[in-house]
Amino acid sequence: MLDYKVRGENIEVTEAIREYVIKRLNKLNRYIEEDAVANVNLRTYNSNKSGKVEVTIVLPYVVLRAEDTHADLYAAVDNVGEKLERQIRKYKTKINRKSRETGYKGIDSRNEFDTEETDDEALEIVRTKSVGLKPMNSEEAALQMDLLGHDFFIFEDSETQSVNVIYKRRDGRYGLLETAEL
Repeated sequence: MLDYKVRGENIEVTEAIREYVIKRLNKLNRYIEEDAVANVNLRTYNSNKSGKVEVTIVLPYVVLRAEDTHADLYAAVDNVGEKLERQIRKYKTKINRKSRETGYKGIDSRNEFDTEETDDEALEIVRTKSVGLKPMNSEEAALQMDLLGHDFFIFEDSETQSVNVIYKRRDGRYGLLETAEL
């Protein structure tokens, strides 16, 4: 069952918008069995009057995240809901296939918490994230990276307990950076 945290940037979150977001994202409850929080961020841009919707749902074995920008904020909410449904179906299909083949039980996720954004131009760091690393193998890390839609993913190797980075190469294949003690 999902609980919702809806916040707005450059927009007042009215009861109508809040109810629409909840109504649209409640469709995900048929896929999600455990309690989770859907962090919804609504943002409007004054320059072109468009709206952006970002949704992050942290589950025990996967992090679901989708965003969409559209001239109509309600259409953006619809698009994000569809993206999340596709991610869940893709994840469940891969997990079901893997469990049939190898008795696989699921993958661990990383916990991602946004911290304060900093505008210090001298450092040029525009965003800082703290990442909780959970042990997994490189195949599980690649699956998690694809589900998040990222180009790279940091994880702890379940066999060596070293921190590794998997990344998507320009040719569409994957690369792995393994850390070693010096």
